[in-house]
Amino acid sequence: MMNIYFPDEEITDNDLYFICYMIERVARKLHQKNKYVVNTIGRDALKHLISVANVLHCENPLQVEDDWIEEYHLQEGDYDITDVDRELAEIIPTPLEMGKVYKRLIIDTLQLGEDYVDGILRVYNNELCNVIDNYNCSAFYEPSYVIARAYQNGGF
Repeated sequence: MMNIYFPDEEITDNDLYFICYMIERVARKLHQKNKYVVNTIGRDALKHLISVANVLHCENPLQVEDDWIEEYHLQEGDYDITDVDRELAEIIPTPLEMGKVYKRLIIDTLQLGEDYVDGILRVYNNELCNVIDNYNCSAFYEPSYVIARAYQNGGF
């Protein structure tokens, strides 16, 4: 995928990672699912955000969260991904860790002719995300090839 502002500059895996990380941060802050954040921001704005990710990653993530919430009119919800059974889930993955899980899933399942933004929209709108984001099970902890295979097969 090429940067929309600098056509000679390619979007990197790290740019995708940053966007996935910020999606996770914003969703957690608002008590929403990642799908809500992705769909509310939309394709065109995601193309903009991934094209400026190499600059945004130098900013304070708290400020980037607030900017996204304000600019894309993201609303508070009632879904708390961190509300888990502590006997089943001793450790809750960080937004950085989940950003990496989603980045890998997007890259591992990227389809012919699809760019990173299309991959973001496709993956975050898949039902498998409900399993990955259930921290009472260990789906997020599986190796990336196992998660990608589960995605391709329609479940674990």
